[in-house]
Parts: sequence; structure tokens; C-alpha cells
Amino acid sequence: MAVNPTLAQNIGQTFNFALYHRPLHPELFELRGRRVVRHESYELEYWVLEGGHALRFGSGSACYSEVVSPTGVALPEGNVVSAFPCTGEHDIDQHFPRDKVGYITTIQSETLGENLYLATHAEMLDYAREAEALVHRWDTEMGPSMSIVDVQRFNKEVHAQSYHLLAESGTVLRTQTIFEQRA
Repeated sequence: MAVNPTLAQNIGQTFNFALYHRPLHPELFELRGRRVVRHESYELEYWVLEGGHALRFGSGSACYSEVVSPTGVALPEGNVVSAFPCTGEHDIDQHFPRDKVGYITTIQSETLGENLYLATHAEMLDYAREAEALVHRWDTEMGPSMSIVDVQRFNKEVHAQSYHLLAESGTVLRTQTIFEQRA
């Protein structure tokens, strides 16, 4: 697997992030996997895409959706809370008092050389199997790629970690998200 230098320089054009104050419909995406976690007072539906993911958190009448998608995927423009290209590191800490919902996410992207990318891919595949995470794998001319979403449910919050590995650019994108119910 050789990293395409043009793609590696354009890491910011590899993924986009958006947080919505609304549900998004699965018809907008080419879903590669789907799961739902329910608790007595909230629900999280999560989807894995080729090179991305979507999370839909609902609590009472409140609904928030997080999307990380490859550049070029058309996303709705209405009810966007935050949106940006996934370059470097980002931290978001949003509170929605009216809905009694808190949202925290950390996003980190990096470009790895061939050997480190392949080692990271193998390590993340082992992690996904052990965690029984939602995974989509695909091969490209440049090597193996993969998207992973792993979720942990708690009484008042739900945690989601995602990992997107793209062989074409040697890119690894990690997100850690918490949706929480607040009093």
C-alpha cells in the first residue's frame, strides 16, 4: 500500500462533520450496518457508512444527529448546529438546556505512513472484533479500509467511539462522542 501524496495533503477534504438538531433519514446514506441501543429514557441509533458514520440520539421530544461523512456526500442544510471539515483536532461541548441534553465530542485525524497504517488497521480490526463493534471493511487498490462504531450505554448517557481508516491517504480519523441527559 503506497500513500497517495495528493490525498495525504488534502486530509481536510477526506471527511466532514455535522451535528444536527433533527433526525436524519437512512435514505440519505448508503448504510453498511445499523444498530439501535435503547434505554428507558433515551435511544441511540447508529449507522456505519463506507468512510463514515451517523448517530441519532433521541430523548423525549429532543433529537440530535451526528454525521461524519466522506467529502462529496450531500448532507441536508437545515437545523445544523455545527459543521466543519475534519482536520487536525476538534473538541465540541454543547449544552441544550431546553432539551436537557448535553453533547461532547472529540475528533482527531492523522495521516500515517504505510507500515504504521497497516499496523493500526490490524490493531483496530482486533479491537472491533473484541468489542463486537459495528464494522464495515472494504478493499481499494491502495489497501484495506475500514469504518468502526463502538457504543457503550449508561443510565444517563451513551458513549460512541468511531474509527475510520482510509488506505488511499493513510488517514485515520477517531471520534469520541457522549450524548447525556441533564436535569
